[in-house]
Amino acid sequence: MSGETVITLIGNLTSDPELRFTPSGAAVANFTIASTPRTFDKSANEWRDGDTLFIRCAIWRAAAENVAASLTKGARVIAQGRLKQRQFEKDGQQRTVIELDVEDIGPSLLRATATATVTKTNGTNAPHRPQQHAADPWATTPVQQPAQAQQRPVSNYRDEPPF
Repeated sequence: MSGETVITLIGNLTSDPELRFTPSGAAVANFTIASTPRTFDKSANEWRDGDTLFIRCAIWRAAAENVAASLTKGARVIAQGRLKQRQFEKDGQQRTVIELDVEDIGPSLLRATATATVTKTNGTNAPHRPQQHAADPWATTPVQQPAQAQQRPVSNYRDEPPF
């Protein structure tokens, strides 16, 4: 949809993701990311933390199950998604909340390492691809991958960043 606010949020999970299922069987994981801006105060020659922003997040379906199985409280993550505003009434008062509808999320590798395991979804190990039509002369056949999960090590910085 056009006009939606897409953001990238970097921060730490405040608790383990909570995995639930809708009556129709769709998985949803809810969690909160705490993001604290940090600036360097040249006069004091030190780093200072700003006010922490707490953003409530939700991610759906297979990604929700992956998040619940992979991420835990305190994990530093990078999440990308769309800001959504919703209103509800509680105790006779109208309330408004802003949440992040997460499209993609992963661990931050700035000061950590991770190992990614490809999971099987929709009969393939590949991420979602647009359907190819038989009449499309430019269509290519997707590369077939082994049925079992593949482990791929992911490395990161071992030293502190240069700033």
